[in-house]
Amino acid sequence: MKQLITLIVSAIAIAGCGSGSSEGAANDQLTVGFSQVGSESGWRTSFTQAVQAEARDRGIDLKFSDAQQKQENQIRAVRSFIAQGVDAIVIAPVVETGWKPVLTEAKRAGIPVVIVDRNMALKDDSLYLTRVASDFVEEGRKAGRWLMEETGGDCDIVELQGTVGATAAIDRMTGFNEVIANYPDAEIVMTQTADFTRARGKEIMETFLRAMDPADICAVWAHNDEMALGAVIAMKEAGIDPGDDILVVSVDAVPDIFKAMADGDTNATVELSPHMGGPAFDAIEAHLRGESVDKLISVNGDLFTQETAAEEYQKRTAG
Repeated sequence: MKQLITLIVSAIAIAGCGSGSSEGAANDQLTVGFSQVGSESGWRTSFTQAVQAEARDRGIDLKFSDAQQKQENQIRAVRSFIAQGVDAIVIAPVVETGWKPVLTEAKRAGIPVVIVDRNMALKDDSLYLTRVASDFVEEGRKAGRWLMEETGGDCDIVELQGTVGATAAIDRMTGFNEVIANYPDAEIVMTQTADFTRARGKEIMETFLRAMDPADICAVWAHNDEMALGAVIAMKEAGIDPGDDILVVSVDAVPDIFKAMADGDTNATVELSPHMGGPAFDAIEAHLRGESVDKLISVNGDLFTQETAAEEYQKRTAG
């Protein structure tokens, strides 16, 4: 009888250890799927590296997928993560729309989703756990305020837009336009998408310079640094002195833009922090512990100009 009781107690203990409670899952190694937009810019590469480093530091098994700027690749990756039974999914979406079906699949599988960087257009906020992002509208405002102060509000501007449908492009444009609307002598005279890439930034800037007299352009407003750096190349090849003949303001604060500012080729950049992995993983871990998580976790950066560019470049490239 004593032996039988011992066997029953042991069996109950073993069953309890394999119960799969959220507390137990939170204490095991986490497996997280990460679907990244791609590697269209230096900032995007820094963002990927920062997330991967954060995962290593925390002992998280990170399953990484590069979408190469295609939403269909992201949706395929997310379905693969669901099939693998990951603990959570992190998505930096290419565009805002078209996410409801696959996020519904993740929800049915009981897998929390964290949106990072760009946003998704979702009416049902139960389809995701939280969003970790900068305030893109405020980034556009900061760029607009700097340019209006620098020019006294009298400026004809050419705009290099980010990828059509991307949150960063939509919101940065909104914030910038909100500011310049208060200045009757400020106007965006030409605008076109350059897909957040340096090569397209150069190509579109060449188009602008052919379409109008460069002397009539006061400034280039680029939705990211890579497009701004492409515009710089185009201006130099056209015999224009960028940063002097035509002002250049952009967003991201990648090391190359600090070098360009230190050289006098661009004028200002608004920082977009690449360190979103930490807050994303914090949210996932808190959720697995049964804690509530805010629907928006903000990370914001400062505006930098030529005055501190050389110092910032040394800091960001040291080691």
